[in-house]
Amino acid sequence: MVPIGAATMSSEKTAISPTRSQDFPEWYQQVIKAADLAENSETRGCMVIKPWGYGIWELIQQQLDRRFKATGHQNAYFPLLIPLSYLEKEAEHAEGFATECAVVTHHRLEAVKDPVTGKTKMIPSGELAEPYVIRPTSETIIGAAFARWVESYRDLPLLINQWANVMRWEMRPRLFLRTAEFLWQEGHTAHETKEEAIVETQMIHGQYEEFLRDHLAIPVIPGEKTENERFPGADMTLTVEAMVQDCKAIQAGTSHYLGQNFSKAQNISFTGRDGTVQHAHTTSWGVSTRLIGTLIMAHSDDDGLVLPPRVATQQIVILPITPKEESRQAVLDACQKLAASLRQQSYQGDPLRVHVDARDINGGVKKWDWIKKGVPIRIEIGPRDLESGKACVQRRDQAISEKEFTEQEGLVPRAPELLQEIHHGLLSRATAFRNHNITFCTRLEVFHAHWANENPGWLYTPWAGTSEQEEELSKQHKITIRCIPIPQADLPESLQSSSGKCILTGEETTRFAIWGRSY
Repeated sequence: MVPIGAATMSSEKTAISPTRSQDFPEWYQQVIKAADLAENSETRGCMVIKPWGYGIWELIQQQLDRRFKATGHQNAYFPLLIPLSYLEKEAEHAEGFATECAVVTHHRLEAVKDPVTGKTKMIPSGELAEPYVIRPTSETIIGAAFARWVESYRDLPLLINQWANVMRWEMRPRLFLRTAEFLWQEGHTAHETKEEAIVETQMIHGQYEEFLRDHLAIPVIPGEKTENERFPGADMTLTVEAMVQDCKAIQAGTSHYLGQNFSKAQNISFTGRDGTVQHAHTTSWGVSTRLIGTLIMAHSDDDGLVLPPRVATQQIVILPITPKEESRQAVLDACQKLAASLRQQSYQGDPLRVHVDARDINGGVKKWDWIKKGVPIRIEIGPRDLESGKACVQRRDQAISEKEFTEQEGLVPRAPELLQEIHHGLLSRATAFRNHNITFCTRLEVFHAHWANENPGWLYTPWAGTSEQEEELSKQHKITIRCIPIPQADLPESLQSSSGKCILTGEETTRFAIWGRSY
């Protein structure tokens, strides 16, 4: 594995220890700690998202929300607790989440004093007539609402999105990637016809691909999940798959066509144009705080977090250099003046987010604090810069030692351009890394040998095997088919092929699969 932007030599001291090449999982945890993004909480498997990390999520939420509303979707909110009987109506769906469900069985606590220790314990009492499941996802509870809201084809389509928390009792939690409770958006729609529902599913799938690329600077491969990997109860699951720096895959977002499976179970029916009673065709789709884990693993380096500008909590941080007390106020005033000018500029439709770090602490400590937090641009201004009108500019996508001295006045209009350069640089770097680590494979013996390597990357193969054969290969090598790329997928030229012989059966096929290990 050669990490993205691996400019730091092993002999050089880095801010993050261990480095990516030494211990990638631990490096990931240390980046989160150094950037002050989140921490484990007292509740097993759950995290506290700290302000710097939550700021990233707020920006993801705001920018995605604009996209959803621009395509006609409206936000609503539904209950956290789902009656167990609702899940039982859709057996396949419930079974898919059964081992991850947290169940509420009582509605009251009673204080009981221990006769030996004298300590008071809180004992659950008041058993519920019907248990509730803390939502692992909301298809069933939202379906019940849709059944009340829909009477005629004129009530369709229903285009609803919910920003919420969900709970899946994760056995091996990892901050942002897999936690028992996480934040997400879940879209749920109901349509008159299958064709309309599939168009919706594909449209959202495209929205996710664009968002990852244009906002997070992460290239993804859009495709369809195989039957083995589909969302429980779905007829079709579309996914966007991202590769991170240890060459593993992350399912960054999914969009599902649910057919009439949920509408029949929940009785989402309507009077059609011909007067007959019909069941709606429904979809669901979502992304979560896993996106933050994905961007950490995709872009960060051995000195800490590297943030794409559009989701950076602060895009520019100005560091006053004040070695002498008598010049401190003048330097601070110059920094605030520059910040005010920069905030008049916009990037991708939003005013620049600029912060002046006026803390009275060591300048080196300040600098490294913002390096580890991944701020795209750092600007230093000292006493000598007051006379020259210049500033020292450093970019997080470049080597830590690299700097540019530039006129402050000229910097103001250039700032949006610099941020766009950083975005394009991160995207190009991540794309080159991904493309380098996807191998076109047509021989079964090469396929088997590939997975013996450490951080082996993905394989792209012709595939005509059965679900049973797919499952057998997956278990053998601890891999999965990440997706069957859609025809419009932006694949590297080395993978462009219209047909081939299946690596397992030898059958001629136009279907190709991407295999990989994943988080």
